[in-house]
Amino acid sequence: MTQRPMTHPEWLVSDGLVPYPEALAAMEARAAAIREGTAAEAVWLLEHPPLYTAGTSARREDLTDPDRFPVFEAGRGGQYTYHGPGQRVVYVMLDLTDRGRDVRRFVAQVEDWVIATLAEFNVKGERRAGRVGVWVVRPDKPPLPDGGLREDKIAAIGLRLRRWVSFHGLSINVEPDLGHFDGIVPCGIRDHGVTSLVDLGLPVTMADVDAALRRTFPVVMAASLADAKS
Repeated sequence: MTQRPMTHPEWLVSDGLVPYPEALAAMEARAAAIREGTAAEAVWLLEHPPLYTAGTSARREDLTDPDRFPVFEAGRGGQYTYHGPGQRVVYVMLDLTDRGRDVRRFVAQVEDWVIATLAEFNVKGERRAGRVGVWVVRPDKPPLPDGGLREDKIAAIGLRLRRWVSFHGLSINVEPDLGHFDGIVPCGIRDHGVTSLVDLGLPVTMADVDAALRRTFPVVMAASLADAKS
């Protein structure tokens, strides 16, 4: 079996819009090769054409406009989410065998990675109990009926593991058409909205986000690997 560097996966970047079935097939093939020891771990950066995906917990009533865009069964955890141009999708194919084989910790590590990436643009991303993904507080918006601050989701996370190799991953809203989220209840959450880096007033490009992802990945994952071995 080949030896794979734990914090230096192969980084793949696709130009153009990658059809979802094509991406799913490529992810599954790469994950299988990683399990067999014939391929290195990989992080794949891409964009999809407009579409909705249904995770394993998706509820039919949360697909409010089923004819708007194609809908795909994703096989990942979570509920309905949107993918489309202007959103950086990051598929993460990593072997958890030497990373502690701890699913909850791995999800937290991916969240830490997103939070660290957003911090590169002075955006404070936060976790919320009972809500998967990364959120930002919006004091500039009208408060909730109970007086609480509104919060918008800026990044979605949906992972799947097969024989301790991950696939699927995360998405960060850079500059998507936020109106495209209206055809679903994103991740089943009705009380809060969605935002993007550009919607927050930041002139951030996809290349900027890619560079931040690459800078923060080894820091977060090196720390997690040290924790797993301690």
